[in-house]
Amino acid sequence: MRWTWARFEGLSLDDLYDALALRCRVFIMEQGAFQDPDGLDRHAWHLLGRDEAGALKVYLRVVDPGHKYPEPSIGRVITAPEVRGGGAGRLLMTEGLARCEQAWPGRAIRISAQARLERFYASLGFRTVGEPYSEDDI
Repeated sequence: MRWTWARFEGLSLDDLYDALALRCRVFIMEQGAFQDPDGLDRHAWHLLGRDEAGALKVYLRVVDPGHKYPEPSIGRVITAPEVRGGGAGRLLMTEGLARCEQAWPGRAIRISAQARLERFYASLGFRTVGEPYSEDDI
């Protein structure tokens, strides 16, 4: 996987287009309509993972502390459908957590995730705090 780790203003036009297209493909086409551009992209780091051919296969963003939560927060975690089940999501999260540790050494990281992925995120060291809730009708 070839990684790009950039602030919003540091993304190339191709990176931005590919990230928004993948987010649309997964978050809107698969999961139903919601407002994906939420105003937080400009206050975040973006991690893009491309395959050998240059196609974007995984993506996440890390919102700066104080914009969504007091801690840095990982969100918009995406694995393209064609690479699911092969470890790409774990590779993405491992890379994202390493980048967070470099940017905010020793800080806790928050993630708001779908309940069906609770075991996956627990295997990466996250713990559930609170009861399930609805966000964007999911």
